[in-house]
Amino acid sequence: MKALVISGGGSKGAFAGGVAQYLIQDLKRDYQLFLGTSTGSLLVSHLALNKIDKIKAVYTSVNNDSIFDVCPFVIKEKHGTQNIAINHFAVILNFIKGSKTFGESQNLRTLIRQTLTEDEFLELKKSLKDIVVTVSNLSLNQVEYKSLNDFDYEEFCDWIWVSCNYTPFMTLVKKNGCEYADGGLGTMIPIEEAINRGATEVDAIILQTETTQLNRMPSKNPFSLLTSMFSFMLDRIESQNIKIGKYVASHNNAIINFYYAPIVLTTNSLIFNKDKMTKWWQDGYNFAKFKNQEVSQLEN
Repeated sequence: MKALVISGGGSKGAFAGGVAQYLIQDLKRDYQLFLGTSTGSLLVSHLALNKIDKIKAVYTSVNNDSIFDVCPFVIKEKHGTQNIAINHFAVILNFIKGSKTFGESQNLRTLIRQTLTEDEFLELKKSLKDIVVTVSNLSLNQVEYKSLNDFDYEEFCDWIWVSCNYTPFMTLVKKNGCEYADGGLGTMIPIEEAINRGATEVDAIILQTETTQLNRMPSKNPFSLLTSMFSFMLDRIESQNIKIGKYVASHNNAIINFYYAPIVLTTNSLIFNKDKMTKWWQDGYNFAKFKNQEVSQLEN
């Protein structure tokens, strides 16, 4: 069984979309299992439907207003570099309303329902494909994997949304008496879960470079410090996931094909810039094409 697994990475998901487009449309990879974390969870349903142009249109037109109804930061550009600073008014107002987070992402919840229709959901239900998204259960201190086959349309859309909620900047969701947040807080790239579900060949799209290529600039404010801290922790989690995935694959005779981002795409994946994301999608497509042509030449 072939599986496509896509890591978390916020706006960098556009690059993953480009890679997946080449694998599905050009190489005709027939996946039976699709797993995603965070931004990966937004992609997998549409990729399973082979509606790549549709999800590409979303990723190349989305901006921060599409994600946040309460955006906790403002974007400042200096010397060609974008940084975030706290949006004091929005954050204070959000706390006054009783929120536990700096910002709210109800707009993303709406966007998910507008993008993945109930008819498309039912089409996936009838197929033999399984779509799984990763969420973090903060109350029970565990990672959970939510399969499309186990839920109705409204519930599954909620789990996709939960998987993307990068707390404390986005909404903390309470479901079934538990608090849930971004799946990446527990599992950034669910390779192990794909193999546990029977995958014998995994194409894993990882939205960071294979080796460290970045020395972070000094933090300019509390928000930039928080994002740097979270990025550090998520990078460590992803590295651990990859090591565990390789170990499990070696003991189950499974093959993993890795597609790492060849360069550092951005130092802040919470900034959704349409022009950059359009470029990243094409870059992902070109990279996957080059990588597979290079492999073919070596084999010949």
